[in-house]
Amino acid sequence: MKALDRHGRVTTVPFQKPGAPESVGLTPAACAAAAWAVDAEGRRYRGAGAVHAALACALGAPILLKLYALPLIRPAADAIYGWVAAHRSHLPGVTPHCAQHPEDCGGAPERFRSQDAS
Repeated sequence: MKALDRHGRVTTVPFQKPGAPESVGLTPAACAAAAWAVDAEGRRYRGAGAVHAALACALGAPILLKLYALPLIRPAADAIYGWVAAHRSHLPGVTPHCAQHPEDCGGAPERFRSQDAS
């Protein structure tokens, strides 16, 4: 997201950071289940909608969020998001926040390492 957000429009916050979910009216369980985006007006977007909202903001292209609302796009995007979310532990990516910053998450780094990383 940082690479796409050249103008600093999006702030990312790991949900594991104490108080982060509650600060936008969410629960840690809701955040563990799916990605969330909250816009400046307080509108909340979940899952694929959150991805589209964040990309639309980062790129300054609100059309991306409007495309997501289309009847054929939304179900396809939601299905793809669901698959990626279900398999994210097997996909390449960045080190999870809690593994990098255990002090933010109430534990030792070993507690947050992926079991696949052994």
